[in-house]
Amino acid sequence: MWSGPPQPDEGLPTGPSAVSVPWKNLGPSKGHRESPGGLVEASASRKEAQAEEHTAAAPLDVSRLRSSSMEIREKGSEFLKEELYKAQKELKLKDEECERLCKVRAQLEQELEELTASLFQEAHKMVREANMKQAASEKQLKEAWGKIDMLQAEVTALKTLVITSTPASPNRELHPQLLSPTKAGPRKGHSRHKSTSSSLCPVVCPTAGHIPTPDKEGKEVDTTLFSEFQAWRASPTLDKDCPFLERVYREDVGPCLDFTVQELSALVRAAVEDNTLTIEPVASQTLPAVKVPTVECHNTNTCALSGLARTCHHRIRLGDSESHYYISPSSRARITAVCNFFTYIRYIQQGLVRQDAEPMFWEIMRLRKGMSLAKLGFFPQEA
Repeated sequence: MWSGPPQPDEGLPTGPSAVSVPWKNLGPSKGHRESPGGLVEASASRKEAQAEEHTAAAPLDVSRLRSSSMEIREKGSEFLKEELYKAQKELKLKDEECERLCKVRAQLEQELEELTASLFQEAHKMVREANMKQAASEKQLKEAWGKIDMLQAEVTALKTLVITSTPASPNRELHPQLLSPTKAGPRKGHSRHKSTSSSLCPVVCPTAGHIPTPDKEGKEVDTTLFSEFQAWRASPTLDKDCPFLERVYREDVGPCLDFTVQELSALVRAAVEDNTLTIEPVASQTLPAVKVPTVECHNTNTCALSGLARTCHHRIRLGDSESHYYISPSSRARITAVCNFFTYIRYIQQGLVRQDAEPMFWEIMRLRKGMSLAKLGFFPQEA
């Protein structure tokens, strides 16, 4: 605030000298003596002069006050302007800070949303992978159960191969007809005369130079079949163009797998050849109670291969497909007979069968006999 003496405005008179007052000689003139009446007039004139001086000084004081108030107003307005500028500048800085903080908050919210979304995606991904692994584990468990059943059947078949007698070394306990008449007891049915059996001429196999011995049960080696088997055994293969397997396909495998539904029959035959067919029991399968998406074809009262109304206790699955087809006991027996044949020749190809040519040949004939019987409708009754 301005504290100095007020400055006089420009253009206005300053001080009493600026007021024009008529001059009068108030002092007594020399040589004259004032009369009492003159004194009264002089005092009256002095009073009038003072009144006039007071009257002239009043406008000067008002002008001074007016000029000082204007100066104070100007200084106050300048001060207020400076304070307003400072306040506006601080407000602008605060606005910028608020804007920056708002951007930081928006960025943090966006990052939080992205993090939440990524966490949910990761959680869904983990759940999906867990479900896929669970489904794969359940599928592997089913396949393991099927493989266990198949391996048990194969072990049983191998035990039968080991225990069953061969023409070279017959098992007399399994064949009572080879025992002496006193131990074997009376035999029923047709019996061949000894002279007839002993008069048979031995046949020489041209391929291996081996003389197949006629079996005492009434079996005899066919030289053509045996020669084809010997040629295949020298270089085992699953190629059905070789003479041995071509004959088996034509005479046994093809007719045994020739069902009414031709399209499904072709798929079953391909699955058997590729060793990808699975047979599962319908009622006795005990697995964890987890829902796995499967496709059921037909129903348990109709065979999918023959189309006949039969009670189906088993179903088949082809390869990795989730489709299941219910089959009757007769169809199952036909498929099983063909699978047993392919299992045995695969064992021979892999070198798992350590036998001579003739026992192996007769085992193959037994398996072919099983295919023929299954094709004709003979199959063991299920317990």
